[in-house]
Amino acid sequence: MTVRFKQFPGVSLSEEDFRQGKVLYQMDELKAEYAWDSGIAIGTYLAGLKRGVILGVRCSHCRKVVVPPRTVCEWCFRPMEEYVELPDTGTVNTFSLCYITWDMRRISEPEIPAVIHLDGTSELGPSSVIMGGILHKLGEVDPKEVHIGMRVQAVWKPAAERTGAITDILYFKPIR
Repeated sequence: MTVRFKQFPGVSLSEEDFRQGKVLYQMDELKAEYAWDSGIAIGTYLAGLKRGVILGVRCSHCRKVVVPPRTVCEWCFRPMEEYVELPDTGTVNTFSLCYITWDMRRISEPEIPAVIHLDGTSELGPSSVIMGGILHKLGEVDPKEVHIGMRVQAVWKPAAERTGAITDILYFKPIR
């Protein structure tokens, strides 16, 4: 049996029908509250940032030091529980010059996101895969001077303004 829509003629509804109560409907305002649990490793890392310290974690088996911390070593699959304070210095591993912001506005001076290989973290094998890199912005630098291998240091927010977020580090600046 073929059902055709013509057999079920609909009745158009108007705004007036809703206002006069001719249509049963429910209006509701969604109130969705979410809490994000950062977990043990990232929670410890963020607490360190609030104190002005970058924390990594060392694997007790293969001795690799990584940042941001994780609870299981990605190379030997053993638990990682030994947190270590790392210097807030490192080396630019890669970078980009961005003339368009995240909200699609053109800017004349570029933002410079970079992956910073932090001092005291490990590299993996001959291919030099970086395990101690964090993505952050560079500042106090002429875009023409930025290069892979450039030495940088974190510039921190004042202690009273830190909230336990990656933005507690304002940016990394070149070490002159």
